[in-house]
Amino acid sequence: MFYDRVMRDSNNKGYGVVDVLTAFQKSSNVAISRFISEQYSENPQQFIDRLYKLGLGKKLNLEIAGEGTPRIKDPSNSSWSGVTLPWMSIGYETLMTPIQILAFYNAVANDGEMVKPQFVREVKRNGRAVQVNEPVVIDKAIASRETIAKAKAMLETVVSEEGTASNLRFGAYSIAGKTGTAQIANSKYGYKYDQEVSYQASFVGYFPAEAPEYTCMVVVNGPSNDVYYGNRVAGPVFKEIADKVYAQRFDLIEDVAPAENQLAVNVPVSMSGASGDLASIFNALNIAVQDESDGYDWVSTKSQKDEVVLERRTVKAGRVPNVMGMSLRDGLYLLEKSGLDVKIHGRGMIKKQSIPPGAQLNNQNTITIELS
Repeated sequence: MFYDRVMRDSNNKGYGVVDVLTAFQKSSNVAISRFISEQYSENPQQFIDRLYKLGLGKKLNLEIAGEGTPRIKDPSNSSWSGVTLPWMSIGYETLMTPIQILAFYNAVANDGEMVKPQFVREVKRNGRAVQVNEPVVIDKAIASRETIAKAKAMLETVVSEEGTASNLRFGAYSIAGKTGTAQIANSKYGYKYDQEVSYQASFVGYFPAEAPEYTCMVVVNGPSNDVYYGNRVAGPVFKEIADKVYAQRFDLIEDVAPAENQLAVNVPVSMSGASGDLASIFNALNIAVQDESDGYDWVSTKSQKDEVVLERRTVKAGRVPNVMGMSLRDGLYLLEKSGLDVKIHGRGMIKKQSIPPGAQLNNQNTITIELS
């Protein structure tokens, strides 16, 4: 209870006694609002000043027209009340645009340095650069390194098995971020119209979490079908965007070289693939074969001094198949049969795949393979 108003958690049961990290991880409204109220109720202006020090509440002065003016109340505002501080602590009674929030999360990803969003890198005329725009630093440090490190750890734990965005943790890279679910107020009807409540779902974060390259925010206004939480509505959109971006950056992808895919340097060397096709080729070329695959359809090849060893390559339902070392024909067949949309770079044998073997499949997976 805060005066005459009740603060509730989404599960309507609460989480018991929790620390700040767990409260953030679970999106506990009760814990966060109690913590902020206990720390700042005697001096709420100190809380407001800290928000401004973090770069919040200020316009970014973007080069494009129409940037919204953020609004963060202070105790001198006539609408300030005893419940303003606890409700502000979970995002209400404030106004900020998505790009302003994005700039803040980007600063966290950037170890505390806040930069101005940039839309034009350079201007060219007749193929020659006539204007080059360098990054503009708004604040070298919105907080101490120690505080930023703690913030990063909190954002990473949201996308963990225990966090509200646990559904986003699968993949070849890690994500750090925060879910958001808010009721939307109408200027005429308030928060309810015909007993119905409108919601806004969001997810904002960065990836890869351990060495951030991209920051992204997804906001879905008025989601339907009674599914309105940020992790279920905005989170999957974030993940799909991130997957497509990540798949185009082979420099971010670590080489995955399972033992079953190691090819010996001695001749003869063969691509891995369909066991029947390979057996026919080896037989026609009078190459000795040691078959250790137990007649399995797909095999890896390992070249020895006088023979080629065939080893079973397991293809599991619901998992991304391992196509490295295969020809494009065989790899494409396996990937598309698994329901993946395949993008191809290069020619020759498959050298890299953007989603590692064995990763869980979902309904909207796009994979990029690199041939060499």
